[in-house]
Amino acid sequence: MQRLSLIQPDDWHLHLRDGEALRAVVGDSARQFARAVVMPNLDPPVTTVAEAEAYRRRILAALPKDSAFRPLMTLYLTDHTSEEEIQRAAAHPDIIGVKLYPSGATTNSAAGVTHIGRRDPVFAAMERHGLPLLVHGEVTDPAVDVFDREAVFIDTVLNPLLERFPDLPLVLEHVTTRQGVEFVGTAGARVAATLTAHHLLMNRNALFRGGLRPHHYCLPVLKRESHRQALLEAATSGDSRFFLGTDSAPHARRRKESACGCAGIYTAHAAMELYAEAFEQAGALDRLEAFASRNGPAFYGLPVNRQTITLVRESWRVPERYVLGADDLVPLRAGEELYWKLITP
Repeated sequence: MQRLSLIQPDDWHLHLRDGEALRAVVGDSARQFARAVVMPNLDPPVTTVAEAEAYRRRILAALPKDSAFRPLMTLYLTDHTSEEEIQRAAAHPDIIGVKLYPSGATTNSAAGVTHIGRRDPVFAAMERHGLPLLVHGEVTDPAVDVFDREAVFIDTVLNPLLERFPDLPLVLEHVTTRQGVEFVGTAGARVAATLTAHHLLMNRNALFRGGLRPHHYCLPVLKRESHRQALLEAATSGDSRFFLGTDSAPHARRRKESACGCAGIYTAHAAMELYAEAFEQAGALDRLEAFASRNGPAFYGLPVNRQTITLVRESWRVPERYVLGADDLVPLRAGEELYWKLITP
C-alpha cells in the first residue's frame, strides 16, 4: 500500500503544557487531529471548571490561524474535589472527563488523590452524571516493582472501584500490560483504554539499547515484549473499547537529560506515522481507521469527524530537535527515518 486515507482521527490523551511550551507544540497535534482530550496536570493543576475554561482559551489562542482543532478539557481530581464541581463539569460542553492521578504517580501528580476510597462520593456523582473517569493506573507503593504497578493497581484499586460503581464510565489511560488488556476485555462496555504509539512500538529494552536512553523514559514505563504484543493485538483486534491516545508529553531536553529525568515521550510530531508503522508491522493497516477515528467517538458519544487525512509511503528524517520556548525538545525517533508521511492539506 502506497497511500492511506482515513477519517480524521482524534487524540484521546494529550499533554499540551502551557505558555511557551503550549505555543510550541499545539500545532503538531492540530495538524493531524480534529479533537484531543487535554490532560490537566499543569503546575498548578486544572481542578475547576473555571480553570478548565481559562486553559481552553489559552489553547485556542495558541493554535495556528484558521485551525479547527477542538480541545476537550478535563479536571484534575484531588482530595478536595466537590460533588458540586463534578455537576458543573458534567454540564459543560467542552469538559469530557475527570483525571485520576494517584499522588506521586507521574509528572505533576503531587496534588493527586492520596486515598481513593475516600473519594467515593465524587465517583458516585460521576456515575450519576455519566462523566468518565480517566485513570493513570499505577500504585505508588515503593514496595511494588515499577513494572508491576499497573497490574497491582487493577487488582487492588480498579476492580474494587467498579464493584462499588458498576455504571461509572472509565478509561484506563495508556494501558501497558497484558493484565490491562484483559481488564478492559472483561469489564463491559463502560470501560475502555487508550493505547500509545510508543507502547505499541517499543518494549523495555529500548530504555537501555546502547546505553541509558532518557528520551524513552515514560510512565507507565515500557514493559516486556509479551506485554507489547498484547497491546498490539488489542489495538488491531477491532474491539471498539481500545482507541488512540498518544500521551505525547513534551519536556525540555535539559529536564530529560538530567540526574532525575522527567517521564514522558514526545510523539505528536509524527503520531499518525508512528501508529501506521505499528499497524503495518501487525499486518492490520485496514484496521487503523477504526482504532484512530471511530472507536473513541463511539465511547464518548461524539460524532465521527467528517474530514479526512492522507498518509503516503514516503521516507523522511525526523529532526534531531524542535524548539520548545527557550529550550529544545527531543522527539521520538530523533534523527531517524520514518516511512509513512502525513500529507498536509
